[in-house]
Amino acid sequence: MYLLNEELARAHQRQLLATAAERRRGNELALAQRLARRAERNAMRARLHLARML
Repeated sequence: MYLLNEELARAHQRQLLATAAERRRGNELALAQRLARRAERNAMRARLHLARML
């Protein structure tokens, strides 16, 4: 019985680690997308500013 409980605990821990890793990858992807959108907005503002100066 002890080995079964230990194995269940290990399986649960592996699942928690996998879930955490998946969430971390999702968060990193969302951050990269936000930064890309911010960079694109800044580039657009810079082009607009340059066009106004000409």
